Amino acid sequence: MIYLVLGGARSGKSGFAEKLASEQSNNITYVATATAGDNEMRERIKYHQDSRPQDWLLIEEPFNLSKVVNENNFPDKTLIIECMTLWLSNWLCTNDTQGWHNEREAFINTLSKTKANVVIVSNEVGSGVIPIGELSRDFVDRAGWLNQELANLADKAILVVAGCAINLKSNNLSSEI
Repeated sequence: MIYLVLGGARSGKSGFAEKLASEQSNNITYVATATAGDNEMRERIKYHQDSRPQDWLLIEEPFNLSKVVNENNFPDKTLIIECMTLWLSNWLCTNDTQGWHNEREAFINTLSKTKANVVIVSNEVGSGVIPIGELSRDFVDRAGWLNQELANLADKAILVVAGCAINLKSNNLSSEI
């Protein structure tokens, strides 16, 4: 089962995704795409690490998510992959358009075949104003296309706004929605 959990910054999407993953199995691996490039990001990462259960495994992978999903392709496994927009940012900063294209395609393909439960977290960035800078517009465009691709593939898609989960796709998610 693939779940896509979307939301803006500080919307509650991470907490919702973690709770959703906990309902799927006890064998949870958290896949973090963030890199600690500055003190503020280090604090964000530490906050997330401190809030997660100690028995969850952690894989830090900023680029090759297809490999991680492929290596964890087990029916009793649940992966939380956070976050797609950080993953995209990592790739955009490399200026490796072909590498991004190849890995995105491999990731989508691997997801479509996995036996694991996968809870994917992504920022919904398309509700704001159109950014002024070219890189920012490119980011918003690519994030929107990636989210659409993931939502199409996902069995269930949820938008979290102000801590409230809104079911976007599928009617049998959880009794709390």
